[in-house]
Amino acid sequence: MSKTPFYITTPIYYPSGNPHIGHCYTTVACDSIARYKRMQGHDVMFLTGTDEHGLKIEQKAAEKGVTPKQYVDEIVEVFKKLWKYMNIDYDRYIRTTDDYHVESVQKIFKELYDKGYIYKGEYSGKYCTPCESFWTDSQLDENGCCPECHRPVTFAKEEAYFFKMSPFADRIEKLLLETDYLRPKTRAIELVNNFIKPGLEDLCVSRTTFKWGIPVTFDEDHVVYVWIDALSNYISALGFKNEKYTDYEHYWNNNGSGEVIHMVAKDIMRFHAIIWPAMLMALDIPLPDHLAVHGWITFNGEKMSKSLGNVVDPFVLGERYGCDAIRYHILREMALGADSSFSNEIMINRINSDLANGFGNLVSRTVAMADKYFGGTLPTERESAPIDDEFRSAVTRLLSTVDAEMDETRIKQALEAIFRVVDRANKYIDETEPWKLGKDESQRARLASVLYNLLEAIRIISALLAPFMPTTMPKVWEQIGASPEDVEYEKLASFGILPENVTVHKGEILFPRIDVDKEIEELNSIIQQNMEAAQAGLSDTEKGEEAPSEKIELAPEITIDDFAKVEIRVAKVTACEKVKKSDKLLCLQLDDGMGGRQVVSGIAQYYAPEDLIGKKIQLIANLKPVKLRGVDSNGMICAADTPDGIKVVFVDDSIPVGSKIR
Repeated sequence: MSKTPFYITTPIYYPSGNPHIGHCYTTVACDSIARYKRMQGHDVMFLTGTDEHGLKIEQKAAEKGVTPKQYVDEIVEVFKKLWKYMNIDYDRYIRTTDDYHVESVQKIFKELYDKGYIYKGEYSGKYCTPCESFWTDSQLDENGCCPECHRPVTFAKEEAYFFKMSPFADRIEKLLLETDYLRPKTRAIELVNNFIKPGLEDLCVSRTTFKWGIPVTFDEDHVVYVWIDALSNYISALGFKNEKYTDYEHYWNNNGSGEVIHMVAKDIMRFHAIIWPAMLMALDIPLPDHLAVHGWITFNGEKMSKSLGNVVDPFVLGERYGCDAIRYHILREMALGADSSFSNEIMINRINSDLANGFGNLVSRTVAMADKYFGGTLPTERESAPIDDEFRSAVTRLLSTVDAEMDETRIKQALEAIFRVVDRANKYIDETEPWKLGKDESQRARLASVLYNLLEAIRIISALLAPFMPTTMPKVWEQIGASPEDVEYEKLASFGILPENVTVHKGEILFPRIDVDKEIEELNSIIQQNMEAAQAGLSDTEKGEEAPSEKIELAPEITIDDFAKVEIRVAKVTACEKVKKSDKLLCLQLDDGMGGRQVVSGIAQYYAPEDLIGKKIQLIANLKPVKLRGVDSNGMICAADTPDGIKVVFVDDSIPVGSKIR
């Protein structure tokens, strides 16, 4: 198995607001590729992070009355919470405010200056604050606005340093047109015609009109402008020109023995396809192998935008359908280079057709039949038929097909190939009619062969789906009786890996079928509330706390005597762990001042066990005990429903455990 280095990066996200489902594609896609490469045995480094400097951040922080660092700290935590919620397994998270990154950027800027590629001049032109981009008059849209976001630009004039771009124009044109650097290639022609053929203009790389940025070491009136700061993260995160890490030679400057891939959305491809290669050429260091460019997740034909109010909250979707279903949907719908239209109908129908009726049904039918006809354990007697050979061949060819698609960062096509085999397996059930074989004792060996073939197909399919849906597939392996060794990469092109007398274990429904009409109505209501709030100009805080978008309906009135029946006590969490076979439940051990107790709470998607240990909470102490997933729960902890999900109501640490709340 190969152990060659593989380095994959998302862009570093600009923390100007809370993330939404439109932010998720790049990170989920890179996470899936990283997981697939790890499964193949590569030495993977997966980087993501946040780009935290600039005028817009400085302005937003001032509006909120906090420092820029305080502002970005708060939003970065929301990004990290979302990546955890979406099961993003990154290896390193970089912030452009990290000291080591600052050190690298200052040294890179100085080296480019010393080499003569950076010079001081004066900028006079049009500037878009939201995009942090300067534009010439010829680059503005038909309304004289920013060509990227189509918002008004302002005239700016200031002393600035510039990076010479023209020396690299010919090399970058060849890079784009004559190599496999840019994927898909159609984007290369667009960039060359729009930016290189008209003549590359020198790039403004410093500012003096704001202070929230990395100071230029030899001229501290200037701060490094966004793109030299932001783009340098890909190498500063590996230790280039800093002593924080020592991975640069291994993952980047590896003499061609590894692979480096950036993935970005189309709105920032210009910076990664033109400016970034020019910087690397000026520094005389290797270029990445590939830049994969994807489109936008659009809503009714428009890019998802907080200002338009058409954003879809991934926490809401994940709570309703599970993060794996959301991961699958956005990956399955987005072809590299193209936009993907999001709608509630498309998402729910995709979940129902592919996951509930397709793969989920394949697993449940197969396991149920093995349990019904053989008590869960297959006999070792076998009887094959000609149809089996064709079926096995279709399944064992799948690995090479998926490998080829993933090598080209074609995730949608890889998933399509997997689900063609899912469909073939469901068709195999219809062709072999195991329910008829089960009625004939003389067909016992034939039935065992059919079910074994199906279990093997599920083993291979689920292993290949694991990088895309990492939460669900281990549940599949438990149901079909597969060990971790059975789903190793080297065994995915072979049939006959499961024991002949494999034992299955019936489990929960993997992907419950969704009531389409009901869900569409509820999700449309949520989106409508967002759009109304955006049109009214409300902030998140205003929408959630000061001006609710819908009337709060209270439960029926109670008397003081009714309230007196509820015993609320202060308790301290002494230990906490996840409940086995559940994604939502945590088991908490509490010091309640009465000898201690155990409570199970459905907050695992919002809190890690270590987040709760040592905290004091409000406990409904006289609630009737119940069993949740077979675990005793003696009470309930108080939590609040918020726009960002469930939040536990913590208690001041000075209040003793056992204190009654009234």
